Amino acid sequence: MNTADLGLPVDVPSTALFTDQYELTMLRAALAAGTAERRSVFEVFTRRLPDGRRYGVVAGTGRVLDAVENFRFEPAVLAFLREREIVDERTLDWLAGYRFSGDIWGYPEGEVYFPGSPIMRVEGTFAECVLLETVILSILNHDSAIAAAASRMSAAAGDRPLIEMGARRTHELAAVAASRAAYVGGFATTSDLAAGFRYGIPTVGTSAHAFTLLHDSERDAFRAQVDTLGRGTTLLVDTYDVAEAVRTAVEVAGTGLGAVRIDSGDLLLVAHRVRRQLDELGATGTKIVVTSDLDEYAIASLAAAPVDAYGVGTQLVTGSGHPTSSMVYKLVARAGSDDPKAPLVPVAKKSSGGKASVGGRKWAARRLDAHGVAEAEVVGTGPVPGALVDRQLLVELVKGGEVVAREPLDAARERHMTARAGLPMSATQLSRGEPVLPTEYVHGASGSQ
Repeated sequence: MNTADLGLPVDVPSTALFTDQYELTMLRAALAAGTAERRSVFEVFTRRLPDGRRYGVVAGTGRVLDAVENFRFEPAVLAFLREREIVDERTLDWLAGYRFSGDIWGYPEGEVYFPGSPIMRVEGTFAECVLLETVILSILNHDSAIAAAASRMSAAAGDRPLIEMGARRTHELAAVAASRAAYVGGFATTSDLAAGFRYGIPTVGTSAHAFTLLHDSERDAFRAQVDTLGRGTTLLVDTYDVAEAVRTAVEVAGTGLGAVRIDSGDLLLVAHRVRRQLDELGATGTKIVVTSDLDEYAIASLAAAPVDAYGVGTQLVTGSGHPTSSMVYKLVARAGSDDPKAPLVPVAKKSSGGKASVGGRKWAARRLDAHGVAEAEVVGTGPVPGALVDRQLLVELVKGGEVVAREPLDAARERHMTARAGLPMSATQLSRGEPVLPTEYVHGASGSQ
């Protein structure tokens, strides 16, 4: 059966089926066992950063808040679950009235994180919290991976702007999320119009090689583009001969040509040649944009080149080799009964193989050294040490089922720049290394806060 058979629109507003079936299986069994309403605390964290990375970047928080609000089991969705016999009628009745009524705390979007950081904490009954595992993880794992790659690229680019242009290299919906995450991580613009429409990200775009090949000559193509878009446009100069194209571009647009784009070849060498040629032609203000499978290492290698902006696609939307953040969603505390006032009991996975977890409802703070530079990520249970009270990282996102922390995307972007600047200088080195901050655990009495 497909969505059309259920009468669902192509763009289903509900996020309820962004769910692994085992979550509904656990819900059904917990309802039958009488444990579904036990107060519970789940936390999102990662046990390790991608190999060689120095820090992670929290992204997707705003999308998580939207997903939680839209997590509704509509009639067509319930009909699907009934037809497949995924759950019984008792569970269907419970799902029909589902509305998350708990609390969510988390690192604010754009903040950096480290192994063990409680990136998000979801509190409520077991039943209402367990259903959110997959949708929360799918958003945070994807968006944080893209934002981390974007952050490394923006650090390598310095003051030169970055253009996100990966929509043709990934799923059409993932492309929109990737544009958003890239903006949080430091990119300035996107070529994806859906991202611009949905999130207000500045958009850019001029032409591809196909436009040049369409015309009888490169001069005709440049003339058509300049006549339509003005002298401030960006002309693609590597379809045929770069030197000839640059000469023609300046002849057509004049010395006020906005920019030229180079999309192939030895970018370092070609950029130097193009800059020299532009200057000799009097187009000293014409900028040079480079594209062509760039990643943070290629961007860093062009630091000494006369490049004004970078366009990045494939490597960005695939997380520059690390397309997921390996975050998990684990139960860390639960009440001993259905009584809402029952104290929380820490619980943890004890299995071997590097998958053990730390029990207890956690707080997190970032300790600074005498120079105001971060020196440790401190994660603890129980009372927060006085010296760290003002350095706590988690903020309230949802209170009693209501979103309380929506913010403009620019706020997350600015927060990331501030957070990254507060790390030790080695954080932005591209050489492989351990997390730039150690994670220290402080264990106290983890009562029912």
